[in-house]
Amino acid sequence: MTVFRRASCAAVLALAFGMSQPAQAQETFKVGIVTFLSGQAAESFGVPAWNGGKVVIEALNKGEAPAPYDKVGFGGMTIETVVVDEAGGATKQVQELRNLYQRENVDVVIGYVSSGDCLAVAPAAEELKRLLILYDCGTPRIFEDGKYEYVFRTASHATMDNVALARYMKTQGVKAGTVSAINQDYAWGHDSRNDFLAAMEQLYPGFKAEADLLPKFGAGQYGTEISALVRQGSDVVHSSLWGGDLQAFILQAGPRGLFKRSQVVLSAADHVLPSLGDKMPDGTIIGARGAYGLLAPKSDLNDWFWKVYQDAYDVYPVQAPYRMVQAILGLKVAVEKAMAENGGTKPTKEQIAAALKGSEWHSPAGTIRMALGDGHQAIQQTAIGRTRFDEGRKMVVLDDIQNFKAECVNPPPGQKSIEWIKAGFPGAQCD
Repeated sequence: MTVFRRASCAAVLALAFGMSQPAQAQETFKVGIVTFLSGQAAESFGVPAWNGGKVVIEALNKGEAPAPYDKVGFGGMTIETVVVDEAGGATKQVQELRNLYQRENVDVVIGYVSSGDCLAVAPAAEELKRLLILYDCGTPRIFEDGKYEYVFRTASHATMDNVALARYMKTQGVKAGTVSAINQDYAWGHDSRNDFLAAMEQLYPGFKAEADLLPKFGAGQYGTEISALVRQGSDVVHSSLWGGDLQAFILQAGPRGLFKRSQVVLSAADHVLPSLGDKMPDGTIIGARGAYGLLAPKSDLNDWFWKVYQDAYDVYPVQAPYRMVQAILGLKVAVEKAMAENGGTKPTKEQIAAALKGSEWHSPAGTIRMALGDGHQAIQQTAIGRTRFDEGRKMVVLDDIQNFKAECVNPPPGQKSIEWIKAGFPGAQCD
């Protein structure tokens, strides 16, 4: 098991010099962090996510985050972390989750990029009656097919991404008489493809679905698929590819003219913009799985997060660190609320769960609300834009950005995503 322990410097110094501190300040709150630290998902998602977590936790422990997050740690308790690599598959991750709870004795686990891993670990956490916060994975099936008391997801699921893409295309007047798709052959790719095509049926009635390609996760080589897409020549090509798969696809498809022949729409592509630079084709319509990075709304909190992240890593933050940070901030709000209701002492996991359920907090990407899944699944605003390489700034920028309210692109409580889309988005609030 790859485990990195980070003891708080403040706590270590206090013990070494026998400093007298209030009982509350001597407490620690131990968080297990699970994200990809190796493998193809590490560079684009896992490492940037933990980088975002590190800078924010360090700021919280020093009391240097802006209000309303300026109280040290979680309610005065120093945040201690144990970090585990998500690589290795779902079976391995279930065992690692048990180790975090039973050997490391963490108070909460925040983790998981892979939808397959999320589907596997959520029942295990519930069985153990231990708190689990899913920070990134996209499949809507977690809380649409299951009911949990101890499991939460602090970011919107993938339905938002694909409904927003289709709505953006409609309002921007994108021609879409024919549509092809290329998505990874597992839960994330299947769910994304299904949601997008269902949304297209509502917004572009009569459109024709053409090539439907499902290469395996981590394929890396897409020559056969690109040939099929170029030969098909559909008006639109949809993809939810991510990480190394997405970078490889863009680098291989760009020189073969796919982006000039078809309008390519990518549901989760902002994270490859810094590394691809001028290799990213202009005019590609992209989402970031939320109003993250170049799509983030202007706010003091976002300005602060952007600065501390860029100062630490010399690159601007993209979707993964934003999603990690909003999980940490949501947990902080819940712990401090539960602590206040518990007489100022460390709350139990049941008290924290009760405080997080149905809660609402501010993040660098806007307001996060636990509105679905009986208060366990978040919704949030999102945005979509078009790529353009800016020669003067030597970076990709986004034009024609359109924002979408959370209630416009997420299903209402009590309704499954695919059923909501196929019914014509009843209750959607887009004005």
